[in-house]
Amino acid sequence: MGAGKSTAARQVAAIRGSRSIDTDARIEERLGHTIAEEFARGGEAGFRALEEEVTLAELAAAGPSDALSLGGGAILSTRVRDALAGHTVVLIDVDLGRAWGRAAGRRRPLARDRERFAALFSERAPLYTRLAKVILPAVGREHVARSLGSIEALAGAPEGTRMLWATSSSGDYPVLIGRGLVGAGVWPVGAPTAGRRFVITDEHVGPLYAERLGRRDGVVTIGAGETSKTLATAEVVWRELARRGVARDDHLVGLGGGVVGDLAGFCAATYQRGVPIVHVPTTLVAQVDSAYGGKTGVDLPEAKNYVGSYHQPAGVVVDTETLETLPAAELSAGFAEVVKTALIAGGELWRRVAGDEPVDDDVVTACVRLKLSVVADDERDAGRRQVLNLGHTVGHAIEVVTGYGRYRHGEAVGLGLLAALRLSGQDALRGEVSDLLAAHDLPVEMAGVDVDAVLAATARDKKRTGGSVPFVLVHAPGDVRPGAAVADGELAAAVRELCR
Repeated sequence: MGAGKSTAARQVAAIRGSRSIDTDARIEERLGHTIAEEFARGGEAGFRALEEEVTLAELAAAGPSDALSLGGGAILSTRVRDALAGHTVVLIDVDLGRAWGRAAGRRRPLARDRERFAALFSERAPLYTRLAKVILPAVGREHVARSLGSIEALAGAPEGTRMLWATSSSGDYPVLIGRGLVGAGVWPVGAPTAGRRFVITDEHVGPLYAERLGRRDGVVTIGAGETSKTLATAEVVWRELARRGVARDDHLVGLGGGVVGDLAGFCAATYQRGVPIVHVPTTLVAQVDSAYGGKTGVDLPEAKNYVGSYHQPAGVVVDTETLETLPAAELSAGFAEVVKTALIAGGELWRRVAGDEPVDDDVVTACVRLKLSVVADDERDAGRRQVLNLGHTVGHAIEVVTGYGRYRHGEAVGLGLLAALRLSGQDALRGEVSDLLAAHDLPVEMAGVDVDAVLAATARDKKRTGGSVPFVLVHAPGDVRPGAAVADGELAAAVRELCR
């Protein structure tokens, strides 16, 4: 309720010259009175039986171009869920507050009590997510029109491929998630196809996947690992692009993990003041976090990600099959970012991660969905996006002090999470997260690291304002807040605890 399904269906029908069918309206036509009246007369059970009947009939009669808007509770029927298997299901991703604001007080029988409404929202959300092949943001009606080509193109993608639509103040783009996308030559609709395509990759990923991308007019290979994320490496890439005559009507592909994505994105943002880039992330860290949101950059010896810019990609292709060639240590490092994201999201994602369920395509999708929703609200770290820095302030400092060579990014973030949870006063949750990290062979303490050096590096964090560094603290899974002041002594104690 309140997501804007009926409006979206009308938009799709208008664009495609087809029918828009609202099952709630069909039910009221059949009844001769409103759904609210039906609830008052016969209760919810009788309504659900009729809703199932009408929905199944409309799904069976729908043409390939028709757009159906289903009632919010229609998917409670097993028969309806089975029938949806033959259709492209689009979820309009509305948050609880926005849904309640739109639905309350509009003669909706299930939107009269906020507590009951919230319970329904929580109960139905996993079903909606499981059924959806496409997830669109509920903010802005223009997303339906912009994304329609990408939705239609899913018919040619491997079975099980899903699409999420990313939006921000500076641009929108499709995110495709599935297995075998790289080998299938899947390319995001709306991403560049004209001009030449140049792939930026590293020495490990390039030999495995560059040829599978299909069309490419050049490949630039960098060294693997965080030590390559420097201005010196960026200059090598810029000069290679210039040598090959890359122009602004050409485009780049960032094929690799977080280092490749950050560096390639930075080069795309700055080369000739900006060329398009499509990201093809091949590590868990990149697939659940760094490939989205447009943050690009390189490290300095003094601090991590100190030089960079915002440059949204033209599309992201997440082939989860590439994780099968990822070394175990890299897969574990990515798990730390999954834990971070789950702590921010709370709810079903935290339940799955806290239960140490497998990190499958659904978990990857849930992580991406959280990241995209945060960026949609705050592209440039003015507010909500700062929650994504959870664990990163101390984590980045550890990377700097150890020369970007001792700990993988995810390993350092895991240590930073433990420090953040101690600073949050969440002792039990810290213990739970520590056990999770250890179970995935991630370090939960460190030896031979200078605590004072870590504290000094923390003080230089790029989010420093007014002479102090704000911290992201956890009040509970799903309740994570940025901008907290932390006393020097408390920070020192939290870091020193890691150095047992």
